[in-house]
Amino acid sequence: MSDPPPSAVPTWLQRCQRAMARLEDGLLILLLGAMIVLAAVQIALRNLWESGIVWGDPLTKVLVLWVALLGAMAATRDGRHINIDLLSRFLPPRGKTVSRLVTNLFTAAVCAVLAYHAARLVLIDREAGTLVFTTVPTWVSELIIPIGFAVMALRFLGAFLQTVYKLLRPAP
Repeated sequence: MSDPPPSAVPTWLQRCQRAMARLEDGLLILLLGAMIVLAAVQIALRNLWESGIVWGDPLTKVLVLWVALLGAMAATRDGRHINIDLLSRFLPPRGKTVSRLVTNLFTAAVCAVLAYHAARLVLIDREAGTLVFTTVPTWVSELIIPIGFAVMALRFLGAFLQTVYKLLRPAP
């Protein structure tokens, strides 16, 4: 019997990926739950007592941003991101592979550029010292933008490299 082919992903990296997925999913669940509860409390306070939490609306907006980017990260992780595959439906298998390579590399580059400019925005807002609500600096609420796009860039780059690996790996 021959040995099974080595995995394309080392064991330590698989463990890191699983830990990252649990962290992302946990944060997503926690923040989405907090957003729903906060919005419900705000609605109840406004309708029943004609009041509300002063920082409730700004925090809800920040939570929407975080949930959206964490959701995009999770979708990218699971290969469930938005894509248009009309062209690939008509391509032969080799053409589909080339299309996937180009798409993943281009998307990784776009996400990397967005991460870079988002990091610049965070630094500018940090220097400006603006507050999003109460004592929370704006730059803290924006941290998810460069982090999210950087993670997505790495995932698309990983998908690109995995496809290249499959192409270069000798057939059994």
